[in-house]
Amino acid sequence: MTRSFDRSRASHLERAARLERKMSQADVARAAGMSQPNVAAIENGTRNPSDDAFERLLRAADYRPSLALEENADAIVEAGRKQGIHDIRVFGSIATGADHFLSDIDLLTRVEGGRGYFDIAAFTHTVEELTGFPVDVVVDDNRRPAFLDWAPMAAL
Repeated sequence: MTRSFDRSRASHLERAARLERKMSQADVARAAGMSQPNVAAIENGTRNPSDDAFERLLRAADYRPSLALEENADAIVEAGRKQGIHDIRVFGSIATGADHFLSDIDLLTRVEGGRGYFDIAAFTHTVEELTGFPVDVVVDDNRRPAFLDWAPMAAL
């Protein structure tokens, strides 16, 4: 999955990333190849950026997946609950504090018995929709998801 951010939240996401990095609007504008008044208009919601401009702004401010995870933590846990996924933990660059705009989200989870790969895929999709970042889910369990319990060996 490529990055796909909700443009209706452009003002909030860009501003949060900029402030977290302690950048001024002028700093972000310069890095994104825009004017500072344009960045100000996007931040105050009077201008809606194109997909390209929005991604350039988030890249310039180094909007990180850790920010998106923090903001959406409750919704992610709820999405996991609905799909039988629990004990959701983060690993990789986010866990070490080395994440950046091009990082993905690596999650280590446990899955309830009787759940399968469709549940994991649905959860992954939901987290990608919530955060805008690509997501990898690893099941931390000796039991395999239900799909493998009945799949014919020839199909594997």
